[in-house]
Amino acid sequence: MRIKRQAPLVRTQVSEILRQSILGMRFKPGERLVERELVELIGVSRTSIREALRELASEGLVRSIPNRGMVVAGLTSKEAAELYELRSSLEGLAGRLFVKRASVAQVTAIRRAFERIRRAAKTGQQLLEAKDQFYDVLFKGAGNEELRSIVASLHARVRVLRSISLSEAGRPAETVAEILAIVEAIERRDAAAASKACSRHVERAGQTALRRVASEERVGGADGQGPVTSRLPG
Repeated sequence: MRIKRQAPLVRTQVSEILRQSILGMRFKPGERLVERELVELIGVSRTSIREALRELASEGLVRSIPNRGMVVAGLTSKEAAELYELRSSLEGLAGRLFVKRASVAQVTAIRRAFERIRRAAKTGQQLLEAKDQFYDVLFKGAGNEELRSIVASLHARVRVLRSISLSEAGRPAETVAEILAIVEAIERRDAAAASKACSRHVERAGQTALRRVASEERVGGADGQGPVTSRLPG
């Protein structure tokens, strides 16, 4: 986890190290992030650690708890449900705009991104990365920078939920079928169908993930802050 000091943006490196450690479950929900320990672990100043933690707090990955300091944030069922509601609307809009604005090259790129998802689902490797690439193509092709900015601000927490959903038995295969429906609607240049397929994919993923979140929340306690404890795929 040590960083290279010659790199230009130390804070960016520190933020990425901590972000990946949280997403990869090296640091688990509810775990305290002690500045002194992070300074020793990563080898940077306390100022760099504090700046990185503020950035992660803005992404919802860590939160400040009175008398405990910064801890890794879990997702409550209410928070997860709200994120899925927002994703359903945003991704539905992206699908509609993609059909209207994407170039032929971008349509080809989204088919190629889907094929990567199909291969990853079969092998069980790098499925999260494949989905990240698919959505990168989708939101670029939608041609709305404000939409991309909003989605980028949600990316870290969305990725946590995506990991939970995809960890359920049978869900990767369902994901492939749902994303294929998106791609086929795009290739037909059917904006309404693409929008509906995008929203439907999010809703199906939400049904899966929310069951898991609610279950683990009950196990976590009655304070409404029971963390998601699923070990995320690397």
